[in-house]
Amino acid sequence: MSRSYPTIREVMTAAPVMPVIVIDRVDDAVPLARALVAGGVRVLEVTLRTPAAADAIRAMVEAVPEAIVGAGTILNEDDLRRAQAAGAAFGVSPGATPKLLAAARASGMPFLPGVMTPSDIVAALDAGFTALKFFPAVPAGGVDMLKAFAGPFPQLRFCPTGGISPATAADFLALPNVDCIGGSWLAPKKLIEAGDWAAISALARQVGSLRPAR
Repeated sequence: MSRSYPTIREVMTAAPVMPVIVIDRVDDAVPLARALVAGGVRVLEVTLRTPAAADAIRAMVEAVPEAIVGAGTILNEDDLRRAQAAGAAFGVSPGATPKLLAAARASGMPFLPGVMTPSDIVAALDAGFTALKFFPAVPAGGVDMLKAFAGPFPQLRFCPTGGISPATAADFLALPNVDCIGGSWLAPKKLIEAGDWAAISALARQVGSLRPAR
């Protein structure tokens, strides 16, 4: 029986900010997920940057079913398979090759490929993707670049990630072609290491006020 996934737009519009999470200890995964969900942030991107990442995703999926847990930093087909095996609801890449885009399409799992240039965007469009991660957002031109993309690519929706802070988040979220942003400030390493889950919940609660009325 095939697995049922949310659509990528459902993932992107579930919360204004998608936390970019780095997990070093599997034991931190479930309390972190519960803390973020308690603060109103349900969509969690766990990056595949550490040996604990896949097990952390699996633990979150099993223990916190109200969360939508995805895998980030997917670089190749092997990462894609690991993410699916761990139960990820979606995948995110910092960039994309034709081979990775084809594998993502074939997997059936919602996927947010990373783009930075118009050529990257055209390649993603050719592969059938209209929801994209703009990375690294601030170094690549930030708000002005996303405004420029809106003209030739009106059908696209973006999740800009990279260099965005709480102070600049609202500027990105005000753009009509931005559905959400990615940010690491919701799950800082120091708070995770300290087990300060209340502080992480407090950070998550601030997210709701970041999206301006349109």
